Amino acid sequence: MRKKKYLFVTCMLLAIALASAIFTKMYVDMEERGGDEEKLHIVTSFYPVYIAAKNVVGDSEGVILENLSEPQTGCMHDYQLTPQDMILLSKADLFLVNGGGIESFLGEVGESYPNLVLVKTMEENEESDNPHGWMDTRKYAQMVRNIADALSDADKAHAEFYQKQAEDYCAEIEKLTEQAAEIQKRFQEKDKAEVPGSSVVIFHEAYEHLTEEVGMKVVYCLDLDEERQVSAGEMADMMEEMERNQVSVILAEELYGKDTGETVEQETDCSVYYLDTLVRGSYDKDSYLKGMQKNLDIIREISEK
Repeated sequence: MRKKKYLFVTCMLLAIALASAIFTKMYVDMEERGGDEEKLHIVTSFYPVYIAAKNVVGDSEGVILENLSEPQTGCMHDYQLTPQDMILLSKADLFLVNGGGIESFLGEVGESYPNLVLVKTMEENEESDNPHGWMDTRKYAQMVRNIADALSDADKAHAEFYQKQAEDYCAEIEKLTEQAAEIQKRFQEKDKAEVPGSSVVIFHEAYEHLTEEVGMKVVYCLDLDEERQVSAGEMADMMEEMERNQVSVILAEELYGKDTGETVEQETDCSVYYLDTLVRGSYDKDSYLKGMQKNLDIIREISEK
């Protein structure tokens, strides 16, 4: 009997301790949620928008910044919203997206949360074109400014802070823009001297923005992704354009373009260079600057040959 009594008392004490821990956690969570309600809650759709917003938000303690997708998701063309995504959006004050059709789920978000403020960070005149505007440093800088304006409207008390953060970040982006302009001059000099080198084939449509900025001429785009099957006819058309335009350079994304790139290198005298589309990476605030710098270094190497 005494053992049973001790066992009963022990179980009761454990139950009380467990209940106490549960109630304590519930209280802490309620306190944290109460504090969060006073903060500006921003959700971004995917990686490049998140990095841009992170640089505008800076170390502001009055902002909660979260990204809808994982940093390795890539482009959002076929992304399907999860229940967790919908819960996250239900708490948001602002939903920052790229626009241009990349986020195909925006209609669903609008129907579910009609009062959610949705901001398309890309310029409207780009939406009918190629939506990968962040691959042009000038357009990316404008995206940053658009984000700063959206945050300033939503949180006027800290508008000056957001604008200053954007100004500082755009000053760093401008250094990349200046490098792109220098590379463009090299390709223009080659064109004037009728030296081949500025014509290029790309394996991802995102590179259209970058090649335009640096002065390269895209003669063929083979837009590759994880589900893309390249036909023999497409390969023949591409090879024909390469020969006609004296193309010696192909720009590709290593994740999806490696196999096709190696095939082309085996069958032609072309060189394949792998660039970053800047849709994946770490959440380091300087990741865009570092990634684009590497891209420009590669293209500068091409321009100097």
